[in-house]
Amino acid sequence: MKNFLEKLPKPFFCLAPMADVTDAAFRSIITKYGKPDVTWTEFVSADGLASEGREVLKNSLIFTKKEKPIVAQLFSSNPEKMRISSKYVASLGFDGIDINMGCPDKTIEKQGAGAAMMKDFKKAGEIIQAVKDGIKDANKKIPVSVKTRIGYNKIEIEEWIPFILSCDIDALTVHARTRKEMSLVPANWQHIKRVVEIRDKMNIKTKIIGNGDVVGIKQGKKLAKEIGCDGIMIGRGIFGNPWLFSGKIPTYKEKLKVMVEHTKLFENLLGGHKNFAVMRKHYKAYVNGFDGAKELRVELMETKSAKEVESIINKFLKNH
Repeated sequence: MKNFLEKLPKPFFCLAPMADVTDAAFRSIITKYGKPDVTWTEFVSADGLASEGREVLKNSLIFTKKEKPIVAQLFSSNPEKMRISSKYVASLGFDGIDINMGCPDKTIEKQGAGAAMMKDFKKAGEIIQAVKDGIKDANKKIPVSVKTRIGYNKIEIEEWIPFILSCDIDALTVHARTRKEMSLVPANWQHIKRVVEIRDKMNIKTKIIGNGDVVGIKQGKKLAKEIGCDGIMIGRGIFGNPWLFSGKIPTYKEKLKVMVEHTKLFENLLGGHKNFAVMRKHYKAYVNGFDGAKELRVELMETKSAKEVESIINKFLKNH
């Protein structure tokens, strides 16, 4: 499959890459209950993949055919390591490779990656080329995309976006906030509209994906129509609601049952590699908005295994 992006509806919906959220277990649950048009993995260190530590990081790249089309997101500021990792990732059968140029995580920025890329256009261009070269090394033809923001400390759309688009990428996801704003202010989608205008003026085919504060399909479709973007990426809106992309509104009992299923899957797939505490942040979202939710949450925060979680939920459902 050369470029799956060409076959997607407009607007298409994507699951955002989120660290310790969109892991193999959660993606599997989402695929089962409300599959998006495109799935992104959580971000993975290309430097790590290009080193002996690859074995540990492999778990971030587990996926099933049901999840396809699936895009792997990588970060690095080292072109050589990015090339090696892209070759490896392309050979695993991913449908695309996305470069993280927007993450505000300080440990990632210290490496010159993530949002720090917005400060170094030359390096950003080299990283994009390295991914293309790595894909070529693997004898594959899959799309290359970038996920970024509208600027670092201030809005830099007029400088940053034309540069990134001139690097001949297949898709560009833009989070409608600056790095400085983090998620502290509402996303301003008028900036995404400007990105679309720049793309159209440059007369190129790069798909523009908008991201920021979208919590449902209806809202996403309305925004896409107003703004003119090709796709919508949803991140935090998916928390505690694997049905989001299907449009179904689950009952709290359905949510609790799927939460147990999610926990078991996490333990089976990632138990040896990730701390169980990762699951607990999902419980805050799953267990919400019904009688007894607060007390149940407190109880779940003490759990250390899927067996404990299942026992607590079964007892709760029996009494409600």
